[in-house]
Amino acid sequence: MKSPLPIRVLKAILIVLISLSILFPLAWMAIAGFKGKTEVLRDPFQFFPDVWRWQNYADIAADPQFVRAILITFIGALAFTALALVVNSMAAYAFARLEFTGKRLWWIYFIIPMFVPAMAILLTSFQVVTALGMLDTLAVLIIPGAASAAQMFFLRQFYLNFPVAVEEAALIDGASRFQIFLRVFLPQSIAPFVVMGMGSYLAYWNAYVWPVLTITNPDLTQIMQFLGNFRSDRGNDWGLLMAGSTLAALPTIALVLIFQRYIVNGVRIAGMK
Repeated sequence: MKSPLPIRVLKAILIVLISLSILFPLAWMAIAGFKGKTEVLRDPFQFFPDVWRWQNYADIAADPQFVRAILITFIGALAFTALALVVNSMAAYAFARLEFTGKRLWWIYFIIPMFVPAMAILLTSFQVVTALGMLDTLAVLIIPGAASAAQMFFLRQFYLNFPVAVEEAALIDGASRFQIFLRVFLPQSIAPFVVMGMGSYLAYWNAYVWPVLTITNPDLTQIMQFLGNFRSDRGNDWGLLMAGSTLAALPTIALVLIFQRYIVNGVRIAGMK
């Protein structure tokens, strides 16, 4: 039974208003990229520029340091996402479907980091990677944060709902546990994998404090480092900074649009657990 017309109209208006409030900052940033140095912070506020300066986008896109930061961050984000999915999915499968000594105690130990703020262990983590000689390498950005208690927990809950009969049938047919994981569980895990993968990708892409602590090599500068150092390196050219920020957001926006169907399915699955 359909809702009354006034209710449907009210819902549509509410959806439009929420969408506009979400998209406004992104739209402002993109348009601010066409403004001059002083126009971005003009008082009173002006949404559109007096003169559209397309050169801002051309200049930042031609900057070799910006292009290198985008590429190295994108490569690192893909590697980090892939490693996180492999590590966390295998751990989640083990805790969901296997029996081993001390399983409950190990599970408590593994999920404790969910309740520990990252900043609380920042200096300790820095000391560890320093002792391991990982500073100024891409590995220091990829390996330390790949194991995620939150992702393990989410995927474990998902795997717990798989029918036991399917797994028993595969074991009777001679499949090993690893083969069952690869051929039975992974093909059914696309939606949660996309949600977890996007979370990992965004965590890497938006990271600022950890790269600043561990990376000093200009060839490994991450995009958030580049943008964070922009004012000290280039001055207060806010229009150019907004242009760079907009271009830096495009890879993430493209991935969200590509995988939006799986993201919605994954969120729906998470809500059912």
